[in-house]
Amino acid sequence: MHEISAKDVYQRQTTLREIGAIGQNALRNATVTIVGCGGLGSVAAVYLAASGIGNIHLVDFDTVDVSNLHRQVFYKTEDIGKSKIVVLSSYIQSISPLVTITHSNQLVSKNNIKNSISTATIVLDCTDDLPTKYLLNDFCVIENKVLVYGSLYKFDGYVATFNRIDENGNRTANLRDAFPEIPNENIPNCSEIGTLNTIVGIIGLMQANEVLKIVANIGKPIVNELLIYNSLENSQYKMKLKPLFDKEKISELFEAENYKSILCDFDDGITISQENFKKILAQKTSIKIISIIEDTDFKLPFEVYKKIPLYEFEDWLSEFENTSENYIIVCNQGVSSIMAVHLFKAKYPKVNVLSLEGGVLGF
Repeated sequence: MHEISAKDVYQRQTTLREIGAIGQNALRNATVTIVGCGGLGSVAAVYLAASGIGNIHLVDFDTVDVSNLHRQVFYKTEDIGKSKIVVLSSYIQSISPLVTITHSNQLVSKNNIKNSISTATIVLDCTDDLPTKYLLNDFCVIENKVLVYGSLYKFDGYVATFNRIDENGNRTANLRDAFPEIPNENIPNCSEIGTLNTIVGIIGLMQANEVLKIVANIGKPIVNELLIYNSLENSQYKMKLKPLFDKEKISELFEAENYKSILCDFDDGITISQENFKKILAQKTSIKIISIIEDTDFKLPFEVYKKIPLYEFEDWLSEFENTSENYIIVCNQGVSSIMAVHLFKAKYPKVNVLSLEGGVLGF
C-alpha cells in the first residue's frame, strides 16, 4: 500500500498561486455538511474530498436504488439496497484517506436539524424536497451558516450561495429572497418527472466549486443572485436577489412552519396510520398492498400484492379492473403514495384505497 502525503496528493492544486499552501490549509480545516447523497450530493462530496476539504459530514436516510445508477455514478450495481451514506463514505475514504468522513442516517426534520448540521460552517443543500430546502435555508440563516443551494428541474439546474457575510459584514440573500413562501402545490421531483444525468453532475460540481471558492477565498461566489443553467441550450441566466428576509423574519417563519410536504396534509381521510396498518397485517384482513417504491427488488417487511414503480403507476391504472377490492399503497416516506392515491381516486373515485402514513421507513 502506498503511503499518502498531502504534499503529493494536492500538488496540482497548490501549484495554483491563488490556492498555494495557505489555501490548501484552509480547505483542510474546513467542516462541510452535505444533506442529501443522491445525484448532487454524491458528486459534490467526492470532489470536495478529493480537493482536500478536511471534514465532511454526510446526511441521508436512503438506500441505493437501481433507478439511481444512471445519475449517481459513484454507486455500483452491487450497492443496490445498501445505505447511501455508508457506501459513499467508504468510497471517499478509499480515494481520499486524509479526509475525515462522518455520517448521519436520518431524514432531516425540524426536530433533528440542529444535530444534523450543527458542526458545519458550510452546508450543502443537495435534497430534492422543497419543504426540506426551506428548512435548511431558514435554519442556516438563524444559525449564521453559509448554505450552498442546488436544485434541478428536467434540463435546468439552479445554484446559489446563500447567507454569506459580505464586505460590509451583512448577510447576503437567501432562498426566501428568491421564493418567499413554500409553494402551496406539490412540485414534482426527479423521480416523478425525470432528469438528464449530465445536468445532475454539472450542478453538483458547481456546488462543490462554490465551497472551494468560499473556503479558499478566491473568485466570486454566486451571492445575491441565483444561477439558472440550461443543459440543452448550454445557456445560463443570473436572477438578481435583494436580501430582504433577515434573521428576525426567518426566525418568526421558523417558529410557525412545520416544513412538511403539502401532500402530507392534503387529506387526512386517505391515509392509514402505522398502528392501524399493523393491526390489519396481524388480523390478516383481506386487503391488497401495492408498493410504488422504484426499486422493485427492495425487500419489504411485509408481503405485497403488486410492486409498481411510481413512474409506471398511471399506465397500470389504465388497465386496472379490480375496483371492488380494498387497497393500501406504500412508498418509502408516505409522500409519493399519497400522490398515487389521488391518481387512483381521480380515475376510480369509489375504490377504497389508502396511503400508509410515514411509509415503509416508519414501519
